[in-house]
Amino acid sequence: MARVSQEHLDARRRQILDGAARLFARNGFHATSMQDVLKEVDLSAGAVYRYFSGKDELIAAIVKEVLGEIRAAFADVTRQSPPPPPDLLVGLVLGRTLRVWSSLNVAGEPLFPQLIMQVWAETVRNEELAAVLTEVYTELRESWVLAVEAYQDAGMMRSDIPADHVARTMIATVQGFVAQQALFGGVPVEVLQDGLRALMSMPADA
Repeated sequence: MARVSQEHLDARRRQILDGAARLFARNGFHATSMQDVLKEVDLSAGAVYRYFSGKDELIAAIVKEVLGEIRAAFADVTRQSPPPPPDLLVGLVLGRTLRVWSSLNVAGEPLFPQLIMQVWAETVRNEELAAVLTEVYTELRESWVLAVEAYQDAGMMRSDIPADHVARTMIATVQGFVAQQALFGGVPVEVLQDGLRALMSMPADA
C-alpha cells in the first residue's frame, strides 16, 4: 500500500477544520452535529475520526487555532519600535486574520466574526478553552502595554494615561468591532481605522 504523504494528511485535516468552522460560524457549535460535518466536507466517518475523536476535539482545535492566529498576527506587527500607529496596527492585525480565515467567506461576506462570537460563547462553558482564552488575552494585553509605552516614549501618545488602561480599551474596541460585524453585517476594517484616527486627533482638553 502506498504511503500517504504528510502533505496529504495536512491538507485533509485542513479540509475538515475549514468545513467544520464554516458550519460552526453559521449554526453554532451545539446545533452542528458530526453528521453535518461529514456532509459538509464530503468525507466518510472513518476519514474524519482519523483526525478528531469527536466534536469536542474538533471545537477545541478550531478555538485554539483561531486564538493562536490572532496572537501571532499581533506579535508580528508589534515587533517594530515604535509599532505602527494604533489605527494601522489594528487594521494590520484584523486584515491578516480575515485573510487567513478567508475560507469561511460565503458570497463575499466573511463568517470569521460569527466564528469568534461562537468561540467566546464556548469558553463560558468549557474550562479548558477558557484557560486558553485567558492566556491569549493576557498575552495580548501585555503586548499592547509594551506598544503603548513605545508610543509614549516616542511622543506619539499622552504619557499621563496608564498604558494598561489604553491596552484594555484598544482590545475592547477590536472586540466590539468584531461583535458589530457578527451581529449587523460586514463592515470594512477601514471604518474602524478611520474612527480610531479621528478619536486620536482630538485635543487633550476636548
